[in-house]
Amino acid sequence: MVRKRNLYDPNSDKPYKLSRSKVDMFLNCRRCFYIDRRLGVSHPGGYPFNLNIAVDHLLKVEFDHYREIQEPHPYLIENNIKAIPFQHPDLNIWRENFKGVTYIDPNTNLHLTGAVDDVWQSTEDNSLIITDYKATSKNGQVTIDADWQISYKRQMEFYQWLMRRNGFEVSDTGYFVYCNGIKAKEEFGKKLEFDVSVLAYTGNDSWVGATISEIYKTLQSDQIPVKSESCDYCGYLDDVDLVTNS
Repeated sequence: MVRKRNLYDPNSDKPYKLSRSKVDMFLNCRRCFYIDRRLGVSHPGGYPFNLNIAVDHLLKVEFDHYREIQEPHPYLIENNIKAIPFQHPDLNIWRENFKGVTYIDPNTNLHLTGAVDDVWQSTEDNSLIITDYKATSKNGQVTIDADWQISYKRQMEFYQWLMRRNGFEVSDTGYFVYCNGIKAKEEFGKKLEFDVSVLAYTGNDSWVGATISEIYKTLQSDQIPVKSESCDYCGYLDDVDLVTNS
């Protein structure tokens, strides 16, 4: 069904809300982004990853305990990260989906948002450290080096950009707390155990401003962008069109 709400109106002077995931959609395929935000046809909805959500919640509970007592979490000590969980009255808002960290770009009137998992604070220079939780179950060590994980890196950089636009001093180095479910067990025993890796990533948010400008120009246009050759959705629709019109 074609959506009638949350469409971009080129003639409106009201700030238009745009989430981090929609920015990533634009980078993956401008055509899909335009059809979603201007024309109201969204990608098919996915199913929630409930186990990942549970891991995310439990990590937040753990880190919040150390935030309250203002001491480093054991993961930070084990990895020689000189930081403690950051205390701020807006932290729960920053974490909440559909709210998050926000910034209205004065040049485009786009209201950018992104929900962070956690923020730590360096005990060396007081800069903020953006932290993201990930969960998976795979053989071997987890990394952030796969081609498809570029979206993880852009996510980190976008959050760094948002926090800087809110006046915070933010470290270029962020961390992924990556939980890998252990499958090599003789029995389930009603519990799932994880190996946890804390992976450093040095971000570069210089792409964000230019991308916001490109998004604005795309939304202002009445021309549907050409498809991305790497877009699975556009490829699927092309194949459907091919077989139904042959």
